[in-house]
Formats: sequence, C-alpha cells, structure tokens
Amino acid sequence: MVGRVLLKPAGALARLQQFTTLTLLGAAALWFAVAWRADEPGWAGLGAGVILFGYALTLSAEFMLLARINRGDAAPPATVAQMLSAWLGEVRAAPLVFCWRQPFRSQRWPDHLPANATGRRGVVLVHGFVCNRGLWNPWMQRLHAQGVPFVAVNLEPVFGSIDDYAGVVEQAVQAVERATGMPPVLVGHSMGGLALRCWWARHAGERRVHHAITIGTPHHGTWLARWAFSSNGRQMRQASVWMQELRARELSSDLATRYARFTCFFGHCDNIVFPASNATLAGADNRHLPAVAHVHMADRPEPFDELLRCLDAPAR
Repeated sequence: MVGRVLLKPAGALARLQQFTTLTLLGAAALWFAVAWRADEPGWAGLGAGVILFGYALTLSAEFMLLARINRGDAAPPATVAQMLSAWLGEVRAAPLVFCWRQPFRSQRWPDHLPANATGRRGVVLVHGFVCNRGLWNPWMQRLHAQGVPFVAVNLEPVFGSIDDYAGVVEQAVQAVERATGMPPVLVGHSMGGLALRCWWARHAGERRVHHAITIGTPHHGTWLARWAFSSNGRQMRQASVWMQELRARELSSDLATRYARFTCFFGHCDNIVFPASNATLAGADNRHLPAVAHVHMADRPEPFDELLRCLDAPAR
C-alpha cells in the first residue's frame, strides 16, 4: 500500500540559511576573482579559505571554553586526541548540516504516515536551536526505508520562546497517534529535548509517550547561553527562570517514573552544551558519547540504534 506523506513548507530558517550560504560562496568567489586578477594567487586562496572555513576558528574557541568549564564535571575528562577528533568531526558536520541539508534538502524526506500504520509504533523528531527538520535526513531516510511512521517538525518562530514549540510537538504527536493508534517514541536534539519536556509537562500524561531520547540537550542549561540574545537562547541559561518553571511543572507528575522513560546522550566534547553532565537527567538512562561534538552527535549510530530498540520494546 502506498504510504501517505506530509509535505511542509521549507520554513524561515531554510530561507535564511540559503541566503547566508549563497552569500558566503559569492563573497569567496568575488574575493578570489579580484585577488587573482591583481596577480595575488596566494591572497586569493587564503582570503577565500578564511571566508569559507572561518567557522572552524569559532569552533576552536568553543572547544577551548568547554575544556576549561568541564574541569571537575562528573563526565569522563576528554583527552587532547579526543578533543581534536571531535573538532574535526564538527568541522565536517557543520557545513553539511547548515549549508546543505537544512537550507536545500529539508524536504527531501517528507513526513511518512503509511495508510496501514495501525499497530506499528511511530516516531516524532524534534530538532534544536537554529536547526530545522533537515538535520534528521539520514534518520528519515532509514525510517522511510523500514516503513516506520514518523513526523519531523520545524520549530518556528526560530528565535521565539521554547513554550511556543509545545503546540508544534502536540500536532506532530497527534498525527502519529492517529496513524498508528500508539504512543510514539520522541527524539530531541539539543533544544529539541527541552521542547519535548515542555510539551510533556503541558499536554501529555505518561500514556502518550512510549520513550523519549535526547541528544546533547541542555537539561540543566548550558554555560555558553550566558551570551544568548534570543528568547529561547536565554531560556537555556543555567538556572534560568524558565528552567526552574519547567521543573516546577514537571513536579506535578512522578518525576522518577517520567525520567525513567528518557535515554539521554551526552558528551565530554559537546562544544555547545557544557558542563557535559548538564545534558543528563537524574534517573534517566544517561549514555556518554566520547570524542564527538554537538551537531555531529545526531549522526552517530548509537542514538539511532537506541531508537530502533525502543520501537521494538514492549509498552510499560
């Protein structure tokens, strides 16, 4: 039976990242052409390289910060070799995600809700800060090939409050529930994990969630957010008022039971969420991903393997 797919508009973030990507490519090409015509081939290559790969210097600064802030954290300390490996992985992953998947390929794999999905557990995928559903392209390709029902959301407004995203998640969960008749597995990367918790505290009882997987989610905020300017960025500061309010809403339920339904992936080389243990929850199945940085975490096999295990696990 042919499956039903749901197409979404590309969204504001995709258009913004299309603009920034094309602008960077244009600036690099212009610099190269002008310098080459001025008979300065060295400056032509150097300038274009700085324009295209200057983000690697920003990543380097983030890694120096995380090395300092992670001192004394409960997570295993990262070696220099592990930090270098994570940095190289993030240098490769960042342009793939922010300059290709998200701006130009976010609709490559539409939501998949097969007409015969009743009785087969589905998935809701929730991206993080300054991301869109294109982050999940490798996941969506594999889920589609295996016939697994899924919905991947776009969280907008991009720089709005995390509270605004609870309704987006609710719509996705309802769509999967209608198609399958079963509570889904929810997966959140980075801020997406907080959006899941916010939705759960507002809209759901325990029976509407089979399991939740978070990947590099700042469950207790992140040191880096002290420089955030947006509403959702400020909410991710350590001990923010929003974090305290979310915790207070969750206390109306049995936290031990709820957090036991979480698998939280975290890492000592996460260049966005640090201290590293801020990405864990008490009572959850907290799993350390060594030598991998923040965006690259979503492409590691361990979280997807955990999703497959959860899809096959019996309901509690």
